[in-house]
Parts: sequence; C-alpha cells; structure tokens
Amino acid sequence: MAEVHVIGQIMGATGFSESSLFCKWGIHTGAAWKLLSGVREGQTQVDTPQVGDMAYWSHPIDLHFATKGLQGWPRLHLQVWSQDSFGRCQLAGYGFCHVPSSPGTHQLDCPTWRPLGSWQEQLARAFVGGGPQLLHGDAIYSGADRYRLHTAAGGTVHLELGLLLRHFDRYGVEC
Repeated sequence: MAEVHVIGQIMGATGFSESSLFCKWGIHTGAAWKLLSGVREGQTQVDTPQVGDMAYWSHPIDLHFATKGLQGWPRLHLQVWSQDSFGRCQLAGYGFCHVPSSPGTHQLDCPTWRPLGSWQEQLARAFVGGGPQLLHGDAIYSGADRYRLHTAAGGTVHLELGLLLRHFDRYGVEC
C-alpha cells in the first residue's frame, strides 16, 4: 500500500478579536485510508497573545497513513475557541484545509469563519457569550450546506506540515 507521513505543527493563529485562544483539530480521510500511527484529533493549550496578535500553540501533528488510492485525501478541520476569565469557552471560528499532496515542507494559512445566527443570538453573544454552533461538523468542509449559512470571518490558523510519500509509484502516481 502507498503511505503518507504528515509531520508538522499547528503554529498558531492571527486576526481573531478574542483572546485566550485554543484550537481543536481533527483529520478526515476517505474510506480507503487507514491510520497506521498517530491520533486523529487533538487540542492545543490556551494562549493569550501578548506580542502582536499571534496566539502561539506549536502543537505537534504526527500521522502515518496507508492507502490504495487517492480518493479521500486527508483534510484537517479546525475549531478555534476562546476562553474567558471564568473558564467559559465560546466558538471563535471553524476552518479546514486539505493536506498538501506533494512531498516537502508546506506553510499553510487556514482562514476561519463562524455562524452569525439571528440578531438576538448576536446580541446574546456580545453580552452573555456563547453563540450559534454547527450541529454537524461535516458542514465545515462540505459546500452543499455551508452556502446557506450567514457567517462572519474569523482569523487565520497557521500550520507547517511536512509530507513524505512512499510507494506511490507502485500505484502509478508520480511524486
């Protein structure tokens, strides 16, 4: 089987109006992909930006996949959350990006967005916190349902990923 190694880190985030940010992440693949080592999801620590507006996480990602085809290439889905002084968490943004398909080191910038909700929900978010969230995480990367949502732009999550491809030539794929 062909193998893909994804080694890197979620470096941090910029452009969020909230402070005390953390990121929940996960990786989704098609049915033909098998995770040989690593974890499919994780969460960074909370960081309160002090220099500029960059929240630094430097959260490691180390995944090893095996596959028989290219269909269902891995994609990272991200949820950025903010934490207030009482420990309450509210959504700051959703985002996703495809794992690059060429070997080497890649710098990725993943833009995020969050659902707006009604004007009552927006008012409640401003004064009480919380706010609307997606019921199903699939809407983050499936365009079919996402186009109907009213959203607000969030910040950008910065990733650094290194890819190693092995045995793809046996399946007729040039690397």
